[in-house]
Amino acid sequence: MTVFALAGVSLGVMEQAATAQASPAKRVLDAAVPAVPTALTDSRHRRLSIPSGSLETGLVAFTEQAGVKLVYPTELTARLETQGVDGTFSPVEALTKLLEGTGLTYRPAGASTITLVNPRYVQLGAEPAGAVTLDELHVQGQATRQGRAAAAAAGLPPPTGTVGQPPVPYAGGQVGSGTRVGFLGNRSLLKTPFNITGYTEKLIEDQQAVSLADVVLNNPSVRNDAPPYSERDSYFIRGFSVTNLDTAFDGLFYLANPRRSFTEGLERVEILLGPSALLSGGTGRVGGTINLIPKRAYEEPFARLTTTYLSDAQIWTHADLSRRFGDFKEWGVRFNGAYRTGATPLDNNAIEVGVAALGLDYRGDRFRASLDMTHSTQNVTAPTSLFNAVAPGIPIPRAPNNRRNTANPFEYNDSRYGMIAGRAEYDILPDTTVYIAGGASRYNEDFLTSNYRVTSVTGLATNLLAIQPQEIQGLSGEVGLRTRFRTGFLDHQVNIAAVEANNKNFRSGFVPPVFTPYTINIYNPTYLPTGSIPTIGLPRSASQPLFAQLSARSVAIADTLSFFGDDRFLLTLGGRYQEIDQQGFATRPGPTQGQVTSNYQESRFSPSITFVLSPFENLSFYGNYIESLDPVASAPVTAVNRDELFPPAVGRQKEIGVKYDFGTVTATASLFEIELASAFTDPATNIYSVSGRQRNRGVELNVFGEVVPGLRLLGGVTFIDAELVRANNPAANGKAAPGVPDTAFNLYAEYDLPPWLAPGLTLTGRAIYTSSMFYDQTNTQSVPDWTRFDAGLRYTTVGANGKPVVLRALVQNLLDNSYWASAARGFLAVGAPRTFIVSASVDF
Repeated sequence: MTVFALAGVSLGVMEQAATAQASPAKRVLDAAVPAVPTALTDSRHRRLSIPSGSLETGLVAFTEQAGVKLVYPTELTARLETQGVDGTFSPVEALTKLLEGTGLTYRPAGASTITLVNPRYVQLGAEPAGAVTLDELHVQGQATRQGRAAAAAAGLPPPTGTVGQPPVPYAGGQVGSGTRVGFLGNRSLLKTPFNITGYTEKLIEDQQAVSLADVVLNNPSVRNDAPPYSERDSYFIRGFSVTNLDTAFDGLFYLANPRRSFTEGLERVEILLGPSALLSGGTGRVGGTINLIPKRAYEEPFARLTTTYLSDAQIWTHADLSRRFGDFKEWGVRFNGAYRTGATPLDNNAIEVGVAALGLDYRGDRFRASLDMTHSTQNVTAPTSLFNAVAPGIPIPRAPNNRRNTANPFEYNDSRYGMIAGRAEYDILPDTTVYIAGGASRYNEDFLTSNYRVTSVTGLATNLLAIQPQEIQGLSGEVGLRTRFRTGFLDHQVNIAAVEANNKNFRSGFVPPVFTPYTINIYNPTYLPTGSIPTIGLPRSASQPLFAQLSARSVAIADTLSFFGDDRFLLTLGGRYQEIDQQGFATRPGPTQGQVTSNYQESRFSPSITFVLSPFENLSFYGNYIESLDPVASAPVTAVNRDELFPPAVGRQKEIGVKYDFGTVTATASLFEIELASAFTDPATNIYSVSGRQRNRGVELNVFGEVVPGLRLLGGVTFIDAELVRANNPAANGKAAPGVPDTAFNLYAEYDLPPWLAPGLTLTGRAIYTSSMFYDQTNTQSVPDWTRFDAGLRYTTVGANGKPVVLRALVQNLLDNSYWASAARGFLAVGAPRTFIVSASVDF
């Protein structure tokens, strides 16, 4: 995808453009563009002085001197020159002169966005005489009453939007200019009272992300806590566990792959930091919520083929196809298919993955709908395992060589996943919309795996091979209403929603046969002979009994108040009444199989209050109080009380922050405090229990955007003081929470080399730092800090067909450091070794 730069030309510029042209063009734009504030339609002339030279530099100067906004793909301008302007011009006159001789023109790209385009790359239809030269106009979001009326008067199709699509990218194209904030809908960055970031499809492609775990590495408040070559992804957000099971798909829970989400069908990955009871119900986690936004069809026909090589011997082919149909392109189809197979840098490890994702959408005047279907398979040979426990009283041993795999070559994890989800909305009035969404998923997993307990600082460990097949089923639905109205000097945006989500887990823990434990050394593992463990006729996931069921039901209402209609101060008052019902069942064969062994219910009204204060257009202060109702994870199979269930826990967050938009760069800062009941496996007794509370206090500093033309930054630093309070164990009370680093730093950078030096070449790099963390509750065992560096190149050119060709090369863990990447939840996970990734993308 293209790299976007935001510099500042708004919809008013296009209306000015229409004024400068013949009246037929004016009617076209009036029909398609909603009403905009008077300040954006000011056509007064301004004194501009922009020298000839780089078009990119000229456009930045233009936005500063003209005081308007512009979004454009920087790769279109990177090698172009402008003759400049000097004199008194209206903004549209100046922009037209700046683009003379470049082959570029401008067009609307959304309800409040203008972009630059190269007409060679788009198919232009016939234009009426005297019309502005624009390719097809498409406005995202809900049209206004004036827009509909103007369209009818002009005999044109009404402005339409694609249901659920995210806001346009911000400068640099790596993050969105806004995100979906749960049932509150899309909000711009500065009007959102939370720390939330949407990572774009472009960033995912440029970083060659394989799964969701690669994308979250861009956020310093998120860390992975599962090995990269295992069967799953899992995360720590703001110091609290968030598994892939807790990930939302298009706003719905228990539909995403519960083990690993692949990136091929994703338009955007949105990460909300902190609890989300008001926004999404009791199915989110206190640390944060990850929401996956599926891809939608582009305006013009699109086909891209990407072939990738990943060391040591993985070949990955990905096809991305997009078409729109109908008189007004109201029907959209987007298909993504991928297949990847081969050996990884880890000893004996190989992964085979197949992904198919189909996204359909319809966009009409008042009705919009979408349907998504996804299927994936993942077969992992010798999946690397977590070191499930370390004996108390011994120092944590150093991390083994990052290529060393302790798993036997005959171990495996084979999984199948399927999902279908739909969403529809209807405008019953111009400012009132009702919507409905729902979906279902099924995941099957057959698993022969190791479970290690490290017993010596020399690396000795006891291993227990076991079989753990399971099936996970998800069902989720939501209905809601959004409306806007005014009472006196107050504008209201009212949101009402009802949600129900259900998750069923079919398994029986470790199932026979459970093999005899044996001793290995994690630094020099010895493998059991092939054939010593029977792998034919083992229990399968489809035959497992119902082990646990979780149902979450909720009703929410929120009113966002805007005083005096200028959105300078936004106050949101609301809450969600939610009920979580968690049941456990007897799974052992016998007369009690299928009976309920535990049943926990928790009902609660979770209030929330947020505010956004914007003293200036580019500055906002925000604050929130919000809660969560978290299902507590059942005791792991390695604990003495394995599979025991616990009542849901209430989490509470208080947060304040500030956001400043410099035009092409945004900086944010936030302070937060979160409290939640603490659950942990005691290394001394091997009993898993809820023991006191964990209180995390933190500071987050983030930056993203295009600092200067051609230089893009994305990253930040997070400081967390995670403390155990009111712990049942007096020795743990007041100690640092296990698995939480007190400092985490991320910085990703891209630099486009000057056109005269290496046209089309971009350098990329990333640094990730995680401080030391404690392993146990009493803080007697710890793992050291670690730093990882990545480096890469990207070359963009134009193929023989006039469409983009992109070559990428990336080295992850450049220095090949071996380190413990996580010590969370009583586990240890080794970081990935040096990995080479090379790819070529060709558009057709």
